[in-house]
Amino acid sequence: MADQNMQTVELSVPAAPSYARSVRMLAANLAVLAGLSVEDVEDVRMAAEEGFVWCCATRPDACLVRFGVEDGSLRLEFSLGQAELAADDRTSTYAELILTAVCDECVTDREAGLLRLRKSAGALDA
Repeated sequence: MADQNMQTVELSVPAAPSYARSVRMLAANLAVLAGLSVEDVEDVRMAAEEGFVWCCATRPDACLVRFGVEDGSLRLEFSLGQAELAADDRTSTYAELILTAVCDECVTDREAGLLRLRKSAGALDA
């Protein structure tokens, strides 16, 4: 996430469902700061929660989320744990379905141990 116009915010939370709201609320706030519409903020909120669930399913010690904030765009990067999810794992399958529907970019980089998401203003509304 290296862009001169981007500001980075990092959050580290325990990999426990009770922290999903913290991730979701910070993501929504940063989406507003990035200038996203109300509809886009809702998409970011959903993406943050699903990304967090996916991250937790990989059993990290803690979920590290890096947000990249720039005018008109928000990037979310989740550091994944070492647990491999089965190809038919319902958690990741459902999360991926939601994430590809609401994000402009959804990439899992198992080699780097990252889930990368991006939402840009109005990009999917056209």
